[in-house]
Amino acid sequence: MAAGSVNPRAHTLNLKADAKTGVVMRNAAMTPALLARAALASLLALIVLCLAWELWLAPLRPGGSWLMLKVLPLLAPVFGVLHSRRYTFQWASMLVLCYVAEGVVRIATEPGLSRWLAALEVLFALAFFFAAVLYARTTRRT
Repeated sequence: MAAGSVNPRAHTLNLKADAKTGVVMRNAAMTPALLARAALASLLALIVLCLAWELWLAPLRPGGSWLMLKVLPLLAPVFGVLHSRRYTFQWASMLVLCYVAEGVVRIATEPGLSRWLAALEVLFALAFFFAAVLYARTTRRT
């Protein structure tokens, strides 16, 4: 489509082209409230998954392991995410990349149930990462 031309389906699908990039998106698809809820849901899911994994589902040692303490850094951004603080979304998006890295390593090295739990960890961590980055981007001051 040529620059400046109008997409004929944009009106019927409630789409809008970004003035800077020209990318066509749905108007309500990326509201800050929706992104904040998605980030909170994925963060809480990641916390629950990590606790369940290391305590009951597939701990390194029977009865649980000290690796459950990996959840502690994830508790730090919960209050800021609950209150939609932009700065929290910014630094927490970088923090959660450690969990992506851990999940990728454990997918490659662990067998059985732990491999599937690691895949869920990567999924939840990436969901939080993208929701947090998009939230920070949509709420930035111009």
